[in-house]
Amino acid sequence: MSDYLIVVVNRASARFFNLEPVEFPEFESGPRMVTRTELDNLDINDFQEMVTDSKTGRGAAPQGGGIHGYDDKRDQHLDELRRRFAVKVLDQIRRLVQTERVQTVILAASSRMRRFLYPNIETLGRQGIRVHKLSKNMINFAPQKIHAYLAQEELVPQKKRVTA
Repeated sequence: MSDYLIVVVNRASARFFNLEPVEFPEFESGPRMVTRTELDNLDINDFQEMVTDSKTGRGAAPQGGGIHGYDDKRDQHLDELRRRFAVKVLDQIRRLVQTERVQTVILAASSRMRRFLYPNIETLGRQGIRVHKLSKNMINFAPQKIHAYLAQEELVPQKKRVTA
């Protein structure tokens, strides 16, 4: 059981952490972040491999005709893949909140994922769970760096150092 669930998300992956107290606080530094699970958005990775041209653009008409523009709706397709991934992330958050009896959820999301995650995370707030939203992509940060950043923002307790 942990009071905090920390979730960091970008369009390709999500990482879930708990902030857990140490067993012997007089001998160990704590609390510490423990990785609960990770999710990968395989659809985005597959789509990126499938698309060979890096940008949509222009095509030439046959037999020397004029040049015309076209749009392959790539942005709309990527948004749909992000939306589907956000649903999976939110389902995982709800599962962890229920099984771990979490009191506070901290969600740090990249700018593109915010619009898919933020509106739906509010349902947890109506259930009595404190929800903190950060607009920061911390997916590649080490757990210690994430903890330090959140403590600096006063969202989680500072890690107490043991002096020998």
